[in-house]
Amino acid sequence: MGRLFVSTLQGSIYSCKHCKTHLALSDHIISKSFHCRHGQAYLFDKVVNVTVSEKEERMMMTGMHTVVDIFCVGCGSIVGWKYEAAQDKQQKYKEGKFILERFKVMGPDGSMYVLGQEVHVGESDTEDA
Repeated sequence: MGRLFVSTLQGSIYSCKHCKTHLALSDHIISKSFHCRHGQAYLFDKVVNVTVSEKEERMMMTGMHTVVDIFCVGCGSIVGWKYEAAQDKQQKYKEGKFILERFKVMGPDGSMYVLGQEVHVGESDTEDA
């Protein structure tokens, strides 16, 4: 196996809930109104520190899409998927974009999505600016 390079992000970060590897910046969220099997999911323009599976055709609520699952490079946990292609013209905006399942990631404030609710797991007392 080759050397593993992990990008460190600066700012408001979404990270893997298992190993805290940085995955995306909140500035790169396109939409927070997506859903998956485990509840809420976010559509991102850019995601880092992931590997991908083989392409597969998957029927989703919005129709047939070609997708690859994405895995955290730190621990190997599946964290979401990437849209490779959409058959429906109205869904083409998703191509090349990433879904991070809220259930699988830690939010910028240290919160995790657990059984339909946000739970704060951080130890810092940050002040609102």
